[in-house]
Formats: sequence, structure tokens, C-alpha cells
Amino acid sequence: MAGRDKSRPKRFGGPWTQKKLNILESYLKAYTTALKQTPFKLMYIDAFAGTGLIRLRGDDTDGRNFMKGSAERAIRIDDKPFDKLIFVEKDSERCKNLESLRRAHSDRKIDVINYDANTFLRSNLREGWQEWRGVLFLDPFATEVEWSTIKTISDFNALDTWILFPTSAIARMLPNSKRPEDIATKWANRLTKVFGDENWRKLYQESPQADLFGGSNVERKLGVEGIISIYKKKLSNLFGHRFLRKSRTLRNSKNSPLFEFIFCVGHPKGIDPAKRIAKHIMEHL
Repeated sequence: MAGRDKSRPKRFGGPWTQKKLNILESYLKAYTTALKQTPFKLMYIDAFAGTGLIRLRGDDTDGRNFMKGSAERAIRIDDKPFDKLIFVEKDSERCKNLESLRRAHSDRKIDVINYDANTFLRSNLREGWQEWRGVLFLDPFATEVEWSTIKTISDFNALDTWILFPTSAIARMLPNSKRPEDIATKWANRLTKVFGDENWRKLYQESPQADLFGGSNVERKLGVEGIISIYKKKLSNLFGHRFLRKSRTLRNSKNSPLFEFIFCVGHPKGIDPAKRIAKHIMEHL
């Protein structure tokens, strides 16, 4: 069987993808306009940039079923263009597509980083960015975003951050009726990295019905809402007033929740306008 062509867009999108990108693009336009008259240099970081294109499900032989991804949308912000754009992608083949995008916009300052996003952010969000403000987009393929990275972003105080939280992927890792300690070790470790601790085990509660041998049963009592609630509570504790409680649930064609789109403000001085703009966009798009 022929090898899979990694140069092709890998993400399959649908209506929820369009909503996500429209929300992000609308915020980028509003953000750059709001900071147009400030002395700050503006940066956009796409931490899981992919190839720059998203393939829609269905026949794509005519080339019309491809959607411009977040990277190109950020490049095309033109009222106050970003002074610098950073596209981080771990897969070297996908980076080739991003390099093509960079060459197509050679007049712009664009860096393509072939690196693990978590490692890159934890290593580079340090002192020396006083003259910069920006927007960070965390759009993982699954559960790649680690809590230690979120902590670094919060401490950095310079990047308004959009987080695509993989509700569906996490739900699939959590059995409906099994003791949390019986979850496969690799999944338990991954969940702990995503949540930063073992708070995810609170999704399980003791059942009032005894098992056949008189012992207690432990079942997952909290569904998707519980998964989101635990994560958002941790974000609220970490970011404080910079955390926007309003978020947007992105659903598939069967109306099942796939992701929760969450927003956190970067610098404390920008809390009110940033939250007001993000909330308005999520409510009206």
C-alpha cells in the first residue's frame, strides 16, 4: 500500500471548523484594530499550525473543498497587520507546506518552527517581550496541550489565548463504568498532563448500588459538561479575572460536542476590552 502523503492537509473540517476559524479571525481583526495606535509590536503564534489548509469532508478532486486555515487567515489581517507571525508544527512534512506559505508572503516576517509546541512555548515565553503583545492559538489535533504549557502562558502575561479543548477526545479516554484506577496507564498519564493533576478523577463517583460481591461500584457520573467544568475551573483559578467564563461549544453534524473553544486574556490591563470583544464574537458568530 502506498505511503500516506503528508504534504496533503490532514485535518478534516466541517461547519464547526468554519465557526472556529471565523471566531478566531474576527477576534484577530478586532484585536489588531484595537491596538493599532499603541506602541506595541504585535505577534501571532499558531502553536499547532498543521499545513495551513484544512480539507473538508467529501470529494475534493476539483480543489474546492479546501479551507484556508488559521495561519493564512492571520497573514491576511490587513487593517493593522501582525509585525511577526510564528507557525509551530512538529511534523516536518507539514512544515514544508508552511514554508511554501511563508515564501508566498515573503514581504511579511514569518517564522516556521519545526518543533514540539509545548516545548517551544515553555522555552520561549520568557523575559524580553515587554514591547510585544499578541494572540496565541492552541489548536491541537487531540490532547497534546499540556497544563504546564498553559501555566507558562498565564505567567507570561502578554498573549491573548484561544484554546481548543478536545472534549470528545477526552471523553473517549474515560470509560463510563470503571474505576478510574483501572484506566490504561498511558491514558491516565495523558489526562494528568492535560489537567495538570488528577482532578479528572472527580468525574467518577461511587454508585449507590453494590456489585454482585457486595462491594461498591464506581461509575463516571459526570459527562461532557463535567469534563469542561473541571478544566474551566482550573483555568479560572490560574488566570483569575483574565479568564472568560463564556466559551463556545463546537459540535459535529450529529450535534455531539467535539471541542470547547475557550478564551483567556494576556495582559491584565487588557481584561475588559478583550473579554468584551471575545464574548461578543462567540455569542454572535
